[in-house]
Order: sequence, then C-alpha cells, then structure tokens
Amino acid sequence: MDVRIDETDRKILKELQRDASQSLDEIAREVGSSKTPVWNRIRKMREAGVLGKQTVELDAEALGFEACFFVLIRTSEHEADWQRRFLEALRQRPEVQEAHRLAGDIDYILKVRVQNARAYDAFYQALISEVRVHNVTALLSMEEIKSTTALPL
Repeated sequence: MDVRIDETDRKILKELQRDASQSLDEIAREVGSSKTPVWNRIRKMREAGVLGKQTVELDAEALGFEACFFVLIRTSEHEADWQRRFLEALRQRPEVQEAHRLAGDIDYILKVRVQNARAYDAFYQALISEVRVHNVTALLSMEEIKSTTALPL
C-alpha cells in the first residue's frame, strides 16, 4: 500500500518516536490537530506499514546488562547452508540486539548486550561451537554516547 507522508504525518511520527505511550489527545495537541484526524492518520500509516510494532525501552544497566560488545566477524564460509545456520544461531540468542551483514573487510557486525565479560565469553563459546568463523573481534563499549531508534524526520 502506497502512502504519502505530509508535514502533519511527520509531526505525528516525531511525537510517536519521542513517546509512543502518549494519548491521542496529547499527540493531537502537539501537532495542532484534533484526536479523530490524528487517529485516522496513525491507522493509515499502520496499515501502509510505516508504523511497526510498539515496544517498551528498558534500561539495560538497571537490569544488570552492563556490558555492550560490538562483535566483528569475518568468515571464509559463504555457502547458503553456512549462512542459514549462522543466521539461525543469531536469532536464537537474545544477547544479540542487532546484526548486520557488511560490505568490506568485515562480513558481519553484532551488537551484543550481556551482564559482563564472563557472560560475553559464554555467548562467544556457544556461537563458535555452532558455526565456524574465520576471525572474531570483540570491542567493549566503554560509554554509550548516543542511542536512538528515531529516524531524522
């Protein structure tokens, strides 16, 4: 379904990105509209696939997940079976918050959130026991400076 996004839609999307738990009244007030037109626009954008699932942002450190690793993976395996097993292994691990296939010298980068270095090692050992990788480099994030899922509307 094709949907055209106008300036009012962009304002609504910005508000939803800022805080999706706001009431329709609050969003309508912020975008200078009334509740029913805002609801209709949100419904149309949801039906068009512009809006996905709604989730809650948790504080990882407050929950004991104090270590964030960026894992660079190089592989000499590029067959479909290896890739299927590798992707399935990543999907089965809740520690993997993001996984990207890259162009360039590194084949994959993972964002892995765990309690500590010992928990990362357990993750690493489990991963390499399931799939063969050529080289793994783990980079510990010392400080999260910016993290957002918001798009620059």
